[in-house]
Amino acid sequence: MTSTGAAGPPDTFAFEDGDTLLLYTDGVIEARAPDGSFYPLAQRVGQWRCSGPEGLLHHLRRDLLDHVGGRLGDDAAMVVIQRSPALHPVQQLKKMVPVNGAHR
Repeated sequence: MTSTGAAGPPDTFAFEDGDTLLLYTDGVIEARAPDGSFYPLAQRVGQWRCSGPEGLLHHLRRDLLDHVGGRLGDDAAMVVIQRSPALHPVQQLKKMVPVNGAHR
């Protein structure tokens, strides 16, 4: 195996409370409609950004299959990760204390 040199540091981005990250394989963006057009993921994903992770995957899957006419010609995978709001120390403590307040 040969090396072509250092690629440099990886790209970084802020992943803040409420942000959603969509990971997908090339089988998603290379999926073709019967007319030969590629699936327009970047244009479509924004339509369902408020659907939550499961809703987003549901809508994208259905839309992708509609785009290709019902059957993919290649494997495709998508994963949605959504960052939950961070809990403040008081909220974390409340989660650890039993609801009825009993301690032993």
